[in-house]
Amino acid sequence: MTLPTDIDDATRALLERRDGKPGGQLAEAMGIEFVQLSAEHSIARMPAEGNKQPVGYVHGGAYCVIAETLGSVSANIHAGEGRYAVGTDLNATHTRSIQSGWVTAECTALHLGRSMTVHEVVCRDDEGRRASTIRITNFIKTR
Repeated sequence: MTLPTDIDDATRALLERRDGKPGGQLAEAMGIEFVQLSAEHSIARMPAEGNKQPVGYVHGGAYCVIAETLGSVSANIHAGEGRYAVGTDLNATHTRSIQSGWVTAECTALHLGRSMTVHEVVCRDDEGRRASTIRITNFIKTR
């Protein structure tokens, strides 16, 4: 698994709590590589190969997986020690198909509150064209 090296203290703490595996088993299985991680802004990428539907396009669910992974990791960084974030809503609009190369997902915080976060994730192809726009809402709980 690829992880960013230039990270803040909150991100470092989350990585330590998760044994250096921020995205879990599904993210690993899909080949997701983390480029940048923070509560406010995160970037990851995933290969198209191995994440396609039978007709040869990246599966819509794969866009949702990379988006929910990034949004949840970002929300958990924001939550901090002794708290954790759980997804409560995911909304995706797919506007372009990707057949090869990489899907790059950029996650931007829209709201970072005490009990809720909202992130927008934009998935793009290798040419920078938007393929999917996803919004994820997370509820922050205390352990």
